[in-house]
Amino acid sequence: MAADDPTETSCCTPARPDTPDGRLTSVVDVRAVAGGARTLDGDGLLRIPGGAFRMGSEDADAVQGDGEGPVRTVHVEPFTIDAAPVTNARFRAFVEATGYVTEADRLGDSFVFVGLLSDDHAPTRAVAGAAWWRQVPGADWRHPEGRGSSLEGRLDHPVVHITWADASAYAAHIDARLPTEAEWEYAARAGLEGARFPWGDELEPGGDHRCNVWQGEFPAHNTLADGFLGTSPVGSFPPNAWGLYDVAGNVWEWCADQWSASFPRIGTPYDQRGPSNATERVTRGGSYLCHASYCNRYRVAARNRSPADSSTGNLGFRCARDA
Repeated sequence: MAADDPTETSCCTPARPDTPDGRLTSVVDVRAVAGGARTLDGDGLLRIPGGAFRMGSEDADAVQGDGEGPVRTVHVEPFTIDAAPVTNARFRAFVEATGYVTEADRLGDSFVFVGLLSDDHAPTRAVAGAAWWRQVPGADWRHPEGRGSSLEGRLDHPVVHITWADASAYAAHIDARLPTEAEWEYAARAGLEGARFPWGDELEPGGDHRCNVWQGEFPAHNTLADGFLGTSPVGSFPPNAWGLYDVAGNVWEWCADQWSASFPRIGTPYDQRGPSNATERVTRGGSYLCHASYCNRYRVAARNRSPADSSTGNLGFRCARDA
């Protein structure tokens, strides 16, 4: 897997070089499930009551330039949001119903973590400054590791290799949208203001794994202590108090907002959705590649940005609607 003709990237999401019908049906009121787990039905929306919360953090270990602070009070109107990231099964139903072709399909490649490629995989282009990312021909949502890979055994995993436009197209088809960044953090916190994670301040309370992130030494050795190397089936770990799964780790999730590292934002104090052709968009939640040694963005306040045309093997989404 030789590295040649490198491209530039951030550590989390590489930038591409310049070259039934899937509808959500059920709505659950989070007040009915607060404080405990519920059965994940795969296509449910959770009703989130509106309110004000303290958004952001001033954590000493926040990545410089990510714009987590200052902590500020934000009001969110009632909305509904997916209990879990959109799965391969749901995205496949959308494609079968519409004939939609993703950007990775059209361009013929996407970015894959090198540790998921076989030892005899054909040579791939490494990314400058982050050689663990490889630009793999044939990689797309149907073929997560490129030609020869498939979704077998992964229909309940989050769909990946999805750009912001792809996610927006899916959402529009089901009369939904991507969540704003404020909505995402409000729902992920589930009332735990100031907490580092959706369940509290400890990453592994009582030694229990609560999310799919990297353990060991990144990127050379993953102990697999949480049971997974790549993506995990949605719902593999307990939900937060409002019933949301995978709001830490597993896959990054696209938000509606344009990226900005400063506050107050344009438009309303917390809403920067902006034009659809914005160059960079906010992603939230971290992924299976996050590790405290280089990227601790699986914290609930942590922010990341990605070029809107990026597609990677650790980038997916969930949908929201106005209540």
